[in-house]
This record gives sequence, structure tokens and C-alpha cells, in this order.
Amino acid sequence: MTSAVVVGSGPNGLAAAVVLARAGVAVTVLEAEDEIGGGTRSAELNVPGVLHDICSATHPTGVASPFFRSLDLERHGLEWLWPQVDAVHPLDGGRAGVLFRDLDRTVDGLGIDGEAWRRLFAPLVRRSDALIEEIFGPVLHVPRHPLLLASFGLRALQPASWIARRWQTEEARGLFAGLAAHAMHPLGRPTTGGLGLMFAVTSHAYGWPVAKGGSIAIANALASDVIEHGGRIETGHRVTELPQADIVIFDTSPRTVLQVAGDRLPGRVRRPLRRWRSGPGVVKVDFAVEGGVPWANEWAAQAGTVHLGGTLEEIDAAEREVHAGRMPARPFVLACQQYLADPGRSAGNVHPVWTYAHVPNGYTGDATEAITRQVERFAPGFRDRIVAQTTTRPAQLEAHNANYVGGDIGGGANDPWQLVMRPRMSPNPYSLGAKGLYICSASTPPGGGVHGMGGFHAATAALADLAR
Repeated sequence: MTSAVVVGSGPNGLAAAVVLARAGVAVTVLEAEDEIGGGTRSAELNVPGVLHDICSATHPTGVASPFFRSLDLERHGLEWLWPQVDAVHPLDGGRAGVLFRDLDRTVDGLGIDGEAWRRLFAPLVRRSDALIEEIFGPVLHVPRHPLLLASFGLRALQPASWIARRWQTEEARGLFAGLAAHAMHPLGRPTTGGLGLMFAVTSHAYGWPVAKGGSIAIANALASDVIEHGGRIETGHRVTELPQADIVIFDTSPRTVLQVAGDRLPGRVRRPLRRWRSGPGVVKVDFAVEGGVPWANEWAAQAGTVHLGGTLEEIDAAEREVHAGRMPARPFVLACQQYLADPGRSAGNVHPVWTYAHVPNGYTGDATEAITRQVERFAPGFRDRIVAQTTTRPAQLEAHNANYVGGDIGGGANDPWQLVMRPRMSPNPYSLGAKGLYICSASTPPGGGVHGMGGFHAATAALADLAR
């Protein structure tokens, strides 16, 4: 019987194990930490009964994922829950750009910029399933929908600041800037428009849900499927030597691959893995807040996600500071209020509020006050409602998940070159160039996010090689 080992139990590793186990392979997942999940863990961090997500929070790519949608994860306990509003981008003075799942409602709320928003996104939303199928695969592939991919790709290659020129108001421009800032890259750089486009399309096509009971429910559902099909999962098992198996798939950073299997890899693979660069880090603060956040904008009080950074120009300036290795006074902050869709995460009137700020990779300072000020800027009185808070710095993130090198939760810098060569230029970027060895982490296409597609593609490639 064919044997396989998957190193790491993040969503990509578990997805790879699902594919292998369903194909009749004897697969074992080895996880270094004492619990599974990687970026999909959840825990009570500071107040009993208040449940925080350790890393991932809302899941537009999860509900859109072709692989997840092909599985019956609901039978394994996964339930998606949607907030009333997907995302809000507050501005000073109580103004805001508001992203509804309903495209028409978003258009109406953007006033004079609404029709320009519709013209950009309506054609992509109409064919969202086909588009997601294309962009959630390897960069180098024969497209099934070439005209659709070309239409998206020509815009996705542009800087976010260029795409935003079609809108006149700070509300619309800021809303798109907040979406694009997930790239953790200055908004004037090429390809930053791509993430802004993708997040808007996923919102209007699928919404931005959370997993009931915490993001860990996604990992638990995948793990249940693995076990149901005969797979095994071992926690507390840190891999330092190459496992003996017909197939080994690494849901790890390129650095870990080199440490464990570097002497088995050909030079054409080792060289790009050594050159792989991490992106900016994050500092995460989990707040327990009595009565919720007192947002100045009423829509923000109903939003699962709130992007805090001000105007497009302010966000771009903050991201440029981060990329220069300097901590901005007003960083871009992502805030999530999962409890609005999933009230079971709260304890009475005390609610979890999930935040992180973009910081330089390996940042050793404390960004807690900078994050608090950014929330307070758009929610006066927030500070007075904080019951407890837990700060996690880049070094702590990496200690808890070795893939987060220097606090980089995205699996590598999202510059144009690394988007193409993720993690190396190849029609099969999941292969490590040696028999039976593969990589499936966020450092492979389609990149960061809880969608399992890297694991699906890596395992599919492994099975195809095995058949040959």
C-alpha cells in the first residue's frame, strides 16, 4: 500500500491528506504543535468563555474554495455563518465605504461612485465560479476560460492605486484600498490591485462568513474527513528528518523544507527556495470588549470585518513605511467582529474583537497602543470598554507556528516576482524536484488564505506522478 506523510496540519496540509486518504493512500499527518489547525486555531485567550481566533478570522476564500465546496464538510461539523455586513472602511467624521454581499446594495451606498463599482465587478461576479477556478490554481496553466482570466488578469496586474482612480469619493477609494491592503504591499506597486479585486468579487459572490465555534472548526472538519478515510494525525511531532514514505508533502515554509530535505533536492529547486523572501509581519491584539466597539459609523457595528487606515493615501504611506522597515505611527489595522455572526463566542456582554497591524518583518516593538489608537480614532470610547487584551508579537507568532517567519502570516512577500514564482517558476510548483517530495503551504499558489487549494493541487500532483 502506498504510504504518505504530510508535515503540518494547517488547512493546506489537511486538504492534502484528505485527497490522499480518499485515494486509498495510507497517510499520516505530523503536527509539531499539540493541536491541529495551523492558521485555523481558536482559543480562550484572556476571559473565560470569550473565544478568539488565533490567526484566520473571516473566510471568503474558504467558502469560495472549489475544493472545500466539493467536500461535505458540513457533515463533519463545519457551519458557515454570515454577518449582516461583510466589511466597512471607516473614515474620519463618521463616514465609511460599506461592502455588502449584495452588489446592488453596495452600489447604492457608494453614491456617485456606485455605477463605476458595478461596471468593474458585475461581469466578474456573474462568472465568479469560473474565475475562482482559474485564479485558485497554479499561475502557469492552460486556462479553461482564457478571456475571463485575461480580463481579470490585466486589471490584477495593476497597482491598486491605479484601479482606484475610477472612483471619485474617499469612501469608494478607501473601501478598495482596504481590500487591496491584504497584500501587505505598498498600493502603488504592481499586482496589488489583484487582491482588492479578488476580495470584492468573493464578497459579492459568496460573502465573508466565519466558522461557527471558531476557525478551528474548519481544521476539525478536514481532520474528521481524513480519519474517516483511514488517515492518521499525530500532534506534538516536530519533523527534523525526512520521513520514510512514498510521498512526503510539506505544509511548511520553504525554510523548513530546506532544513529537513535540502540535501535531497536538486540545485534548481534549492536555489529559489533559499532566495524566498518573507513579507511584513503582524502584531495581533485580541481584545475582550464589554458592549462591543462603539463605532462612529453605524454600519461598522454590523460588520464582520473593519479596515482601519483612513484614506487610500494614508494606507499607502503606512505600507511604504512598513516595507522600509519602519513602524508607522498609524498602521493599517484589520479588525474582525466574528461574534456578530456567531454569538456563542461571547461571554454575556463581553465580546471578542480580533485585530492585527502590519509591521516590519521581525518587529520587536509593542504595537498594542498604535492598534488601540487606530480603533479609538474611528470608535471614540473604545479604550474604556476594554476588559482584557492579549498581544502577540512576530516572534510569538513564529514560535506558535513555524511557517510565520518573522510574523509573516502570508507565506512570503507578495511582490510581482514571488507571485509568479511561488515558490519557484514551474508548471508544477508543488513538486520539489525529487521523487515523492512536494510542498503545499501558503508559499505555493494560490497563496495565503484558508482554502486548502495548495494542499489539493500538491496531493493531486503527487497522485499523478505516482500513477506514471
